[in-house]
Amino acid sequence: MRHPHPTGGAGDPAGGAGDAAPERDDLLADAARRALGRTGAYGAMVYLRSPDRRSLLLCTIAGVPLSIMSPFRRIAAAGPLPVAVCFRTGRTIALADTEDTMRRFPQLAVGLPYDYASACVPVGAGAEPFGVLSVLWPAAEEGVSARARRRLAAVAAELADGLSKLAAAGQPVEPTGDAPVVELAPAAPPATRVGLFDWNVATGALAADARFCEIFGLGPDEFDGTVAALSARIAPGDLAGFRAAARTALAEGEVLAARVRVLGRDGHPYPVELWARVPSAISDGRTHLVGAVLDVRTLTAAAAAVERLREGVFSLDPDGRIGYANRGIEPLLGVRREDLVGRHPWDALPWLADPFYENRYRAALLSQRPTAFLAARPPAGWLAFSLYPDAHGVTGRVVAAEAPPGAAEPAAAPPPAVHASSAGLGGTHHLLQLASALTEAVTARDVCRAVAEQILPAFGGQELAIYVVRDNRLHLVSQSGYPDGFLDGFEATPVGARVPGAETLSAGTPIFFESVRELTAAYPGLAIDEMGAWAFLPLIASGQPIGSCILGFDRPRVFTAEDRGLLTALGGFIAQALERARLYDAEFALARGLQQGLLPHRLPGIPGVRITARYLPGTQGMEIGGDWYDAITTGGDLTLVIGDVEGHSVAAAAAMGQLRSAVRAFASGGEPAGQVLARTNRLLLDLDPGLLASCCLARLTPADGTLRIARAGHLPPVLRHPDGRAEVLDVAGGPLLGVDERAEYPVTERRLPPGGLLALYTDGLVEDPAEAIDQGVERLRAALARGGGAGAGAAGLEALAGRLLREVGPVHRVDDVALLLTATD
Repeated sequence: MRHPHPTGGAGDPAGGAGDAAPERDDLLADAARRALGRTGAYGAMVYLRSPDRRSLLLCTIAGVPLSIMSPFRRIAAAGPLPVAVCFRTGRTIALADTEDTMRRFPQLAVGLPYDYASACVPVGAGAEPFGVLSVLWPAAEEGVSARARRRLAAVAAELADGLSKLAAAGQPVEPTGDAPVVELAPAAPPATRVGLFDWNVATGALAADARFCEIFGLGPDEFDGTVAALSARIAPGDLAGFRAAARTALAEGEVLAARVRVLGRDGHPYPVELWARVPSAISDGRTHLVGAVLDVRTLTAAAAAVERLREGVFSLDPDGRIGYANRGIEPLLGVRREDLVGRHPWDALPWLADPFYENRYRAALLSQRPTAFLAARPPAGWLAFSLYPDAHGVTGRVVAAEAPPGAAEPAAAPPPAVHASSAGLGGTHHLLQLASALTEAVTARDVCRAVAEQILPAFGGQELAIYVVRDNRLHLVSQSGYPDGFLDGFEATPVGARVPGAETLSAGTPIFFESVRELTAAYPGLAIDEMGAWAFLPLIASGQPIGSCILGFDRPRVFTAEDRGLLTALGGFIAQALERARLYDAEFALARGLQQGLLPHRLPGIPGVRITARYLPGTQGMEIGGDWYDAITTGGDLTLVIGDVEGHSVAAAAAMGQLRSAVRAFASGGEPAGQVLARTNRLLLDLDPGLLASCCLARLTPADGTLRIARAGHLPPVLRHPDGRAEVLDVAGGPLLGVDERAEYPVTERRLPPGGLLALYTDGLVEDPAEAIDQGVERLRAALARGGGAGAGAAGLEALAGRLLREVGPVHRVDDVALLLTATD
C-alpha cells in the first residue's frame, strides 16, 4: 500500500466508470413525482448517502432548477443543514418560512435566503438510513400541514422499501462521487394539438391519425384516405403554397414549419404548420412524406397579442435564460431581442450585472410568488421589472418608471462586470454557507472539526491535513483520512521545503493537481497514496502566514474555475478562523477555570437522598456560560436549584456567580421558595448587568417527601414515580429574573415519594433546532420512564445521568447543559 506525504502526497487514479444504476434512478424519479403529486409541492429532491457515509449526495431533483441548488449537491452528513439533521436523527423536519429557517437553520438561510416552506423526511428501512426526501412549497402562515407530512412520509416509506429490495438483490444503492443528478422537467399540458400523417405522393394515398383529421375539420366519415379530401379543407389561396412545400420536402428531404391556412366549418381560415420529411427507411424513391401538422391558432394569437403590446414582455426558463422577448422590449432595453434570447439577462445587459437582480429572479422562482424591482438603464432612465413565476419558468414584464425618491438619474453605462470565475450567485451562496460554518467555530479544535465534518465532505474530499506555522516550521494540528501514525514522520517540515504543502504557503497561491501524473511530474520522488487529486491551500491572514490546508480526493477530478475560486476563498476563511481561534484558545484555560470555580465542588450528602449533577459547556464561545445548579441544606430540608443566565460570556458567568451566591444566601435563611426568587429578582435588577435569567427552585423535606417548587421563567421539572411513570410537573411560575421588580413567584406543593426521582434541567438539554422545545421536554420524560429508574446506590443515579445526556441531548450541542437529579430511597 502506498501512502501520502503529508505536504505532497500522490496516488493512483481511482479508476472505474461513473455511477450507473438505472433501477435506482427510476425509483428516485418516481418518488419525486409522487411527492409533488400527493403533497402539492412545487419542488422535490432526493438525497442518498455516499459510500463513506460522510456526505449526502443530491441524486434527483424535480421542479427546481439544478443550477440554483448546485451549492447543495453534496451536503456533509455531520453538518447543521436540515437534510443532514434529518438523516442523522431519523426525524422529519418542517420549516414554515424564511423566518423559521433563519431561526432554526441559519446556515441554510445564508445559502438560500428566500421565502419558502420545506420539509425533509428520512428514507430508511429500520435502523438503516438510505437518505432524505426533501420538498418545497410556497411559504404559508399555517406552515406545512400534517396531511402533507403524512403523505410525504408515505412516499419516503415506499422509496425505502424499493431501495431495500435493490440492496437485497445486490444492486447499487449508494451513488458514487461522479454520479449525475437526474433532473426531472415539470409536467406541462400540451401547448398545441399535433396530428401525424404518412403521404404516398405517387398514389395520393394519405394515412392520418384522428388528431390530424380534427385539426383539418374532417369528421370520421368525411376523410376517405386521399390527399384530395385534405386539399378541399385548405384555403384556396394557400393551395399553391401547400404543393410547393410538398415539392420542397421531396427535393430537399424535409420541410420545416410551412404555414398554410385551413378552412373552419364557419368558413373562416385558421393557421396550421406542416413539418414533413422523406423517411430514409422507404426504398421506393422519394415518393413518401411523413410528418406532423400543428394547430398553432392559440400560439399565433397569443404571440400576436403580445407583439402588439407597447410594454416589454419576456420569458425566462427555469435556469434564468431568456426564451422569448417581444418587439416592445427592444426600445426599453436598448438591445435587439435576437441578442437576448438564450442568454441570462444579467449577462446580456451590463447594467443588470449586479447580483441583486439575479437574486430577485431566484427569489421569485423559489418562493413561487411574484416580485418586482427597479433598475437604472444608463442613460435612458429607470425601468420597472415584474416577475411572475410558476413551475415552468418566469414571465417578465418591463415598463418605463420614475426614479425612486432621492435617486439620481444614471449618467453613463457602467463597464461590463468582470467575473473572476464562473461561480455566479449560486457559488457565492455556497461560499457564504461554508464560511458561516467557520464563523461558528471559535477554538482551533472547532475550526478543524468544521473543515473535516462539513467542508471536506461538501467538496467530496477523503483526506484532510491542516498545518500551522510555529518557529518557521509546519506543525500538524488536524488530520482526517490518513492511516494512524503515518503523518508523525513529517512533523515540523520547514516552510521552505520543496514540497507542495510548504511551497503553497511560500508562494501565497493555491496549488491544484488533477491527477497523479500532474503531481509526480511537478514533484518527482514524493511518496504517493491512493488519492487521485489534491488541493494545497495557503492559509494567510492579515498578510501573515498561518499554515496550509491539504485536501485529497480519491479520484482524478477537474478543478473548475468555480472550484478553484471557492477553495481559494475558503483557504482565506480557514486562515482567519484559525487566527481568531488563537485568541480564544489563549483565554480558554482561564475561562474554564472561572467556570469550574463558580459551580459547586461537591453536593451535600443526606440520608435517604441521592443527588448527582452534570454540567456540559456549549460548543461555541469560550465554553463558559450562565447555567448553574446547587443543592443547599437548611435544617432538615434540602433546597435544589437550577438556573440559566442568558448568553455565553464572562459577563454571563459573573452574573451567574452573583445569582448563585444570592440564592444560596436567601435559601440558607429558611425563606420560602417564592420569596427567595423574588429577592433574587430585585437583586439582579439592582446589579443591572443587562442580562436576564431563569431559575427553578425546589425545597424538599425528606421526612415526608414534600416538595415546594417555584419557577422564574424556567422549564418545569420532571418527576418519575416509583412505578415507572414519569410526568412533566404542572408548576405555576413567574417571569424571568431581571424583568419586573414587583414580580411574584407562586409556590406549588407536590410530593416526591420513596423511590421517586426529580429532574431539574436547563434548556440546553432539550433544545434542538429540528423541533419545538416541548418535544424535547417530552423526550426527557420518555427517557426517564424508559428502562427503569435510577438503580441502586449512587452508581445507578450516575449511570442514569449519563444516559439522559446521551439520549435526550441534541447531536450538535450549542447551548450549555445543566442537569440535577435527586432520588429518594
